[in-house]
Amino acid sequence: IRGRYRSRTIENLVKEAQWLCDGGVRELILIAQDTSYYGNDIYGKPALPKLLEELCKIDKLKWIRVLYCYPERITDELIDTIANEDKIVKYLDLPLQHCNKDLLKVMNRKGSYEELSTLIGKLRNKIPDITLRSTFITGFPGETEKQFEELSKFVDEIKFNRMGCFPYSKEENTPAAKLPDQIDEDIKLRRAEIITEQQQFIMEQYAEDMLGDEVEVLVEGYDRYAECYFGRTAGDCPEVDGNVFFTASEVKPAVGSFVKVKITDSLGIDPVGEMI
Repeated sequence: IRGRYRSRTIENLVKEAQWLCDGGVRELILIAQDTSYYGNDIYGKPALPKLLEELCKIDKLKWIRVLYCYPERITDELIDTIANEDKIVKYLDLPLQHCNKDLLKVMNRKGSYEELSTLIGKLRNKIPDITLRSTFITGFPGETEKQFEELSKFVDEIKFNRMGCFPYSKEENTPAAKLPDQIDEDIKLRRAEIITEQQQFIMEQYAEDMLGDEVEVLVEGYDRYAECYFGRTAGDCPEVDGNVFFTASEVKPAVGSFVKVKITDSLGIDPVGEMI
């Protein structure tokens, strides 16, 4: 359905990005089926770092966000580029799906518990304030209780800043649908609920740890029911992550503007504060 990877040229992408920024856009999201593969088909080598460097030269651009980078293609060059360029938000989405080596192999993915832990350690060492997001699947055909417990331990140890977890969905005519040892629906759901509850606690702790911090927020609107404004930090991807809710006593912030907010409380996983 997806077809082969097809990269657009750096010049073409920069031209579109400049056009968007001239029209008022301040945040760009680079996204593909595998964004870290970018450039291999037309340049013969990974070109995401070079593309990012060229996009950072656009004056009106404020934030560049990178989604869907597969762990085996995250190079030292890419890590250094993200770390050194101020316009690239320190946020990375790693679509891991699982941490067990055998299950990942069946999924046609690479990696293991140890390899993924090492990569994440490197990312956090080189980019100390990075926000890491991932998604996981429970109940993939053949997943044993032991393999699930390994995933649960991985989530607890890594403590992703943002994370989603979904029970495996059997899609007709896919290779996985034909695999033996399909997991019972109740077991898949129970496992997904366990991981989700783990992550809920982790994210609530992250929100509590922000108390007293002053953060930059992109204003997205006003919630008339809660009677406050809301927006996103650099660590929040639109539509998939949470919001910061805040009051503004003197000046009404415009949608699309960037403001400073002091965090004074939290509402579950969402920080609450007041505009400075």
